[in-house]
Amino acid sequence: MEERAQEVPAAQRTGGHHPVQEGEVFNTRYQALRKLGCGAFATVWLCQDMRRKKHVALKVLKSRESSAEAAQDEVALLRCVSSMKKKDRAGENIVCLLDDFRMIGENGFHVCLVFEALGPSLRCLMGNYTARGLPLPFVKKSLQQVLAGLHFLHQRCRIIHADIKPENVLLCGRDKSLQRLLADMLDCSQRTDLRLKGQGDDLGNQLEESDLMSIEVKIADLGSACWTYKPFSKEIQTQPYRALEVLLGLDYGTPADIWSTGCLAFEMATGECLFDPQPGKYFSRDDDHVARIIELLGRIPPQIAFSWKKATKFFSRPGALLRISRLSPRSLHSILLDRHHWAKHQVPPFASFLLPALQYAPERRATAAQCLQHAWLSSDP
Repeated sequence: MEERAQEVPAAQRTGGHHPVQEGEVFNTRYQALRKLGCGAFATVWLCQDMRRKKHVALKVLKSRESSAEAAQDEVALLRCVSSMKKKDRAGENIVCLLDDFRMIGENGFHVCLVFEALGPSLRCLMGNYTARGLPLPFVKKSLQQVLAGLHFLHQRCRIIHADIKPENVLLCGRDKSLQRLLADMLDCSQRTDLRLKGQGDDLGNQLEESDLMSIEVKIADLGSACWTYKPFSKEIQTQPYRALEVLLGLDYGTPADIWSTGCLAFEMATGECLFDPQPGKYFSRDDDHVARIIELLGRIPPQIAFSWKKATKFFSRPGALLRISRLSPRSLHSILLDRHHWAKHQVPPFASFLLPALQYAPERRATAAQCLQHAWLSSDP
């Protein structure tokens, strides 16, 4: 009886991920220590740069031709960031590309990108913290750095990031003990023992609020980014952070990043997604997303709704959704007061910061620079 040929896993066929092994050396320089993450288009490994004796993060993209083309775009964007950093210190809020090269593996050619090694993402911190959101002083400080990074990308580099979300904001710290703490957090998918001191949990590592305020953040992953004058894709952004104009198929620009940042701000401050759309029996996830936006922010003006190409997919007539008839309006104020139990004095300043970032008309939405100037960011909690 003939033996059946052993099936090769899909991810390891031509066009798939390179099966990195611990200890493997890339480009005669970068030795793989352990995997940091795996996505649809790449795997990321913590490596030792044997030449400079320091840790780096190596992103190995899939060998598929489309991945290689996207990688070349990402390299061009990152090189622009590196070049502009020399003129503007705000560029320090964007992760730094150190090197790039191509390699051949058993599945074909792979583009490899080498970045400074940073800590885990905001998502990891939020998941290991408390359900009530992060302390507001840290939220404000982090948002200042994200917005400064976006202002740099938008104005200096003419780049739209196109995927601002907690997973793409990475933590970093200059203090040695803080760097060790961040390294301990890196494998956050398997660790749940990081808690704020005073929460009654003495397991494992604990994070003082003073330590938290020493942590800085950087925007990472320009894999979905594009030039302001040359969008690469119609569909951008991860669903809960997707701007209304993108949902409805309109041309987008830098204001799309600001909408995502507004969603990020709410999630950091409360521990809950601002919009978490779900499909139903008779409607899609996009339908539910538009409905939730209207519930929070009010009726979309007809001149905006019906100027967009996908308008008839969502609306039967001005202000009326095609597949969802019953809406439950809720104000940002009531959500913060009733669901998240914020103190009354905390709500209006935060709402006045957030709502301009969620303006329906992109041209009326606050810019990164305008958000940075808002009094809430520099006020006491």
